Amino acid sequence: MKKYLLASLLTVAGFALSGPVSAEHYVIDTQKAHAFIQFKISHLGYSWVLGRFNEFEGSFDYDEKNPSAATVSVTVNPASVDSNFAERDKHLRGPDFLNVDEFATATFKSTSYEVTGDNTGLLKGDLTLRGVTRPITIDVTQIGAGKDPWGGYRRGFEGTTRLTLADFGIPTNLGPASQEVELFLSVEGIRQ
Repeated sequence: MKKYLLASLLTVAGFALSGPVSAEHYVIDTQKAHAFIQFKISHLGYSWVLGRFNEFEGSFDYDEKNPSAATVSVTVNPASVDSNFAERDKHLRGPDFLNVDEFATATFKSTSYEVTGDNTGLLKGDLTLRGVTRPITIDVTQIGAGKDPWGGYRRGFEGTTRLTLADFGIPTNLGPASQEVELFLSVEGIRQ
């Protein structure tokens, strides 16, 4: 399966952390589908459209002794958008929304991580979507970490954020209830 770079999101939304030399390096486990960038947006204020991005990759560094030094980098293929309806996905890939012919990747690169609790924090970084780069903040919760049954070591996080479509040059306006998209990110990293 071809890999493409994105964020978002994404995730998006993608993502975890990196820091000093003592930090552990993790690759996000997308090959075994242990990571997700999902979205939710109101459809005209009447219902919800839910979906995901099927192709993305990334990595993060994390040091338990210095979590504020965590970093993350994620690349997403926006053409992999999947809302469970082919005609809508075709529209989402077009110039009214993601314009994937002109902007083939979306990326997220963290700039800081602020610890807010025992397993929570605010991950800040730059999201580039449709050629527009803007700072975003992702509310992060560490789900857990430990050995896996195959002799490896894994660490997992989830995060949420909201994006205003117009901030990223998306021209379509579906009304006041549909101006923002919610992103839910779930990542499981394999320590390298």
